[in-house]
Amino acid sequence: MSTARIGLVGCGRLAALRYAPALRAAAGAELVAVADPDHRRRAEVLAAHGDLRAGRVMAFPSAAALLDAVAVDALVLATPAHLHVADAVAATEAGVRVLVEKPPAPDLDGARRLAALDPAPWVGLNRRFDPGARGVRDAVPAEGDVDVDVSIVYRRRSWGAHAAHDDALLDLGPHLVDWVRWLTGAEVLDVDAEVVEPDLASVDLSTTRGQASIWARADGVHHEGIEVRRPGGETIARHRVGGARGAVAGRLRRGPHPLAVSLTAQVEALGRALAGHDEPDLGTAADGVAAMAVIDAARASAAADEIVVLPPS
Repeated sequence: MSTARIGLVGCGRLAALRYAPALRAAAGAELVAVADPDHRRRAEVLAAHGDLRAGRVMAFPSAAALLDAVAVDALVLATPAHLHVADAVAATEAGVRVLVEKPPAPDLDGARRLAALDPAPWVGLNRRFDPGARGVRDAVPAEGDVDVDVSIVYRRRSWGAHAAHDDALLDLGPHLVDWVRWLTGAEVLDVDAEVVEPDLASVDLSTTRGQASIWARADGVHHEGIEVRRPGGETIARHRVGGARGAVAGRLRRGPHPLAVSLTAQVEALGRALAGHDEPDLGTAADGVAAMAVIDAARASAAADEIVVLPPS
């Protein structure tokens, strides 16, 4: 299989700490160019990728400049959400495929604009490639009602994002909503937001297979959890990473960070998809629309203090 030539747009913390190592480790994909208006951030990503001196990876101030100068097979957009649509449109018009990091857009309207592109972009829902999450999915029966609890917690200020300051719902909600749908194959019917605050979101969902709850928090010790149960309460499968013990283990860890591992697997799936292979676990623009529909509905539910029914997809 030929190696996919990848351009990385946006040289923030995710790019420097996770995407650069992932692209270095991924089979079937090669980082050939980066773009960001800040030359220092471009240098950080090049250094993290190991190519600061070698010069094998070119650097540009914008996605447009990258597209004009370098032949790439795909752009990965790791920029703030409000920039995704414009850069995805430019890349698509140039005949370049796109993978848009989550959130795909600030709201449902933006996600729909992305989905209307031809071809539509992929969406970076890398938690699908976490080995523990995949184990849970394998354990979920294909039929019958199931209830799902999913959560992601991290401390925003310790991450140190340069530009993106999304609230907890927009930052973590796409992964959580997608977990509910991807793990069970269900669609969300209605949304009841218990809490929607800058650092906390707690939302209950009714789905075509049962009940689900999502919990997003941006001011606590990192942990991620999934639990799938039968309606009577019997646990089918669970997965948990992080927590206080995980924080200690992380400081002692050798080898790649788990997030880099899932991103590496996602990049490899992208490379295979660009080569024409079917990659059903790669997030689609339709998955992004579904996630943003729930997030917008959660905001409406919190504002009105009532359950919001989603329209048919």
